[in-house]
Amino acid sequence: MNYDESVSYLNSHIGQGIKPGLDRINALLDAMGRPDEGYPVIHIAGTNGKTSTARLATWLLVAHDLNTGTYTSPHLQKVEERLAVNGRFATQEEFALAVSDAAAFADVLETQGSDASTYFELTTAAAFAFFADQAVNAAVLEVGLGGRLDATNVVDAEVCVVTSIGIEHTEYLGEDVATIAREKLGIVGPESILITGPLPDDALTEAESKAREFGIQHRHYGSDFSILGADRGIGGWLLTIEGAEEIYEDVFLPLHGRYQLRNLATAIAATEALMGRKLDSEAVRSAADIAFIPGRMEPVSSSPLVMLDGAHNADGITTLVESIIEEFPTTRWQVVLGVMGDKNVEAMLERLKSITDGVIVTAPQSERAIEPAQLAQRVAASGIPVLVADDVENAVDMAKAEAGPEGAVLVTGSLYLVGEVRDILVG
Repeated sequence: MNYDESVSYLNSHIGQGIKPGLDRINALLDAMGRPDEGYPVIHIAGTNGKTSTARLATWLLVAHDLNTGTYTSPHLQKVEERLAVNGRFATQEEFALAVSDAAAFADVLETQGSDASTYFELTTAAAFAFFADQAVNAAVLEVGLGGRLDATNVVDAEVCVVTSIGIEHTEYLGEDVATIAREKLGIVGPESILITGPLPDDALTEAESKAREFGIQHRHYGSDFSILGADRGIGGWLLTIEGAEEIYEDVFLPLHGRYQLRNLATAIAATEALMGRKLDSEAVRSAADIAFIPGRMEPVSSSPLVMLDGAHNADGITTLVESIIEEFPTTRWQVVLGVMGDKNVEAMLERLKSITDGVIVTAPQSERAIEPAQLAQRVAASGIPVLVADDVENAVDMAKAEAGPEGAVLVTGSLYLVGEVRDILVG
């Protein structure tokens, strides 16, 4: 199976939809010889911040000489971005080989009467096959949806992280913060260490209860680790971070968004927990110094400034807007907006109002995306001036024209949208 064939094979399983549960993925991994075993794991759940925390934890582990595999989702531009080793994405050839390994066993199981695997289950199995081929000695896994019944929850992770909790995917996870928190905390096991980022009170109560239930360590942002100092400079932040084991000074993080500081502190706490000791301060500095998170407050062009951010729910938009107001206090933005149908559009628009002069609506290439005409009606109802674009490239051109060379364009609302714009502007 070559790369194009592997992508086509995965795409042929999109129609299986979302099927929470571990029976299919466990059967597939059993048939494959359990490539998910044999190395310690940091397992990351949460409403927002999962991918950034996963990438930061990866660089920290690599800086401590661990051959580290990383599995994240969704991808921005190419599906092979979901699989990485030591911070680099899998090549097309490596990705095709990993998918081929998973497909060979998935097809046999299906001919024997098993339910067909979902797209996400297959990419998860492919990630484990890739890790085995790369002989990793540590792995960082990002949960796809929820936690308890997510395909990644086949592992018994040494360190389990919950970055944040907000209202999302209520049809699968529940209607309130406490219920959603219980689903995401389903990744925690009796032999793990629990790391939690900033959580609402109801979610924190659930995390503390889970830790007591299993009698495990629970390290929480703000009490067991935190940011002691943060000075914003050109191109990033100079930090003093209090980990659970040590204080790390003079750490430069070249990213926009104060929320990334919390993600780095959480990644440090998770890495300390995995290694069972304080980290090497120089390794922490070198890992932070190379941090690059595409699609998260990422400037990609100037005249006008164009910034990409994959915020795709109300909590994510809130954090984005707070960060923009802090770092670009006088800037007004033309927003290119595309949103999936299961999102609270009105809440997202309410938060965008304070920084927005106009919205250009479009739809990324996804069956779940809201049609531009329908989205435009909802934007207009919010009182924000709105234009409709025929496609994503046209939306970017219209936003640039509206902003003018001295203005600014923000592309947000969906990681799928950000990926398509990144294809156009970055390649």
